[in-house]
Amino acid sequence: MSSLSPPHTLPQAQRPLAATNARGSIFIVALLIVAATLSALRKDVTQGFDEVAHASYVAHIQHTGALWPTLTDMRMLDPADFTFTTAPNYLNHPSPYYALLALLGPTLEGHPHAIVVHRLINIAFAALGLAALLMIGIYARLSPPIFYAYAVPLACIPVLMPLAGAVNNDNAAFAGGALAMLGAWQLIATGRTRWLVLALAGVLVASWAKLTGLMLAGGLFAGVLLWLAWRGRFRAQWIAPLALVAVLAAAPYVALVVQYGSPTPNTPGQLALLRDGAQLAGWDGAARMTPLGYAAYFIGCFVLEWMPVLATRNALNYGMLAVPIIAALCAIAGIALSIRRIARHSEAALDVIVVAGALAFAATFIIHIAFSYQRHLSFGWMMDAYPRYYLPVIAVVPLAGLSLLDAVVHPRTRHVLIAFYIVGPIAFRLLAGPLQ
Repeated sequence: MSSLSPPHTLPQAQRPLAATNARGSIFIVALLIVAATLSALRKDVTQGFDEVAHASYVAHIQHTGALWPTLTDMRMLDPADFTFTTAPNYLNHPSPYYALLALLGPTLEGHPHAIVVHRLINIAFAALGLAALLMIGIYARLSPPIFYAYAVPLACIPVLMPLAGAVNNDNAAFAGGALAMLGAWQLIATGRTRWLVLALAGVLVASWAKLTGLMLAGGLFAGVLLWLAWRGRFRAQWIAPLALVAVLAAAPYVALVVQYGSPTPNTPGQLALLRDGAQLAGWDGAARMTPLGYAAYFIGCFVLEWMPVLATRNALNYGMLAVPIIAALCAIAGIALSIRRIARHSEAALDVIVVAGALAFAATFIIHIAFSYQRHLSFGWMMDAYPRYYLPVIAVVPLAGLSLLDAVVHPRTRHVLIAFYIVGPIAFRLLAGPLQ
């Protein structure tokens, strides 16, 4: 059994340890809230993460009162005064996230400053997600050094703070995926149905935010359920709520297929974005890549976009990319070790979550490349490799790092690895380059 396998009840001697990690978690979440709020108060709406398009979606629902709007009717706001223009909105996501903001936040049309309130709602989503992921570290009874080896990489996710301070459905997907992961972890550790409910709620939130949320959070939890069934721990009374949530999670995409023929419709705005963007960049007339060539290009861009920059990268920026690359290699090794523990029937919750999350990540990533390659062939498009789409299961990377750490016996090697997990993300966040 892995040494990271927690007991089901917290011994008296371990309660100060949990309290220490809880205080650290509160500090980390508070830091995110403060930093994201400062960003929300001063950020230019046109800088990064398609915020004008997301705000326009919310404003359209407020303007029309339609909670499930016709995507082809949506128009973009003018970022200067937030009045509607004739330009079509290119977003093709389902509406629940945008409808929630439309109901909770002030009117956006004609009120540019109202976007601050909508950004604060997004900060709440991101803070909830980060808190849920840190709770995993608390429930796992990690010693402080190992806890921070898990928590610091999450706190230093390059896009997390600026994304949190922007109107973007990735924040809701992140929160949903984190809740699903926390619920799944505790369901494995305790078997209590209340954690099933939390996991299902997280899957629903992530799924209603965007399709990748459904694929990632839903895929992770499906893997956990398969493991529970394999180990004889699945309960018949779970079938009904699972079936209900599966229907609800898929419903928006079934509706999009019925309306537009695809769960990711090529609306006029989406087609205009691809066509005009490729033409402006000079990609439309360029020779198309082979499938393998495009896959290699996509993976390279994915690594680069872990730290998006506006300016040209210098040698230091490129050199610092060694940090996430090494972290990814450590995670791959940890995934392999978790697979081996499962095969040997010596797994802990950590191993099940790592393998289930890695499978969901890999399946989504392969589909993502295939989908993007078709856009490349059709339009020459070259801009789809965004790591922020994978935030719903991003905690799999540091968790897989802990899986590797758990197999390291030599004390000095363990200390070096822990130091890298803690110091590496901080150095990368500070030195890799300015964010969008």
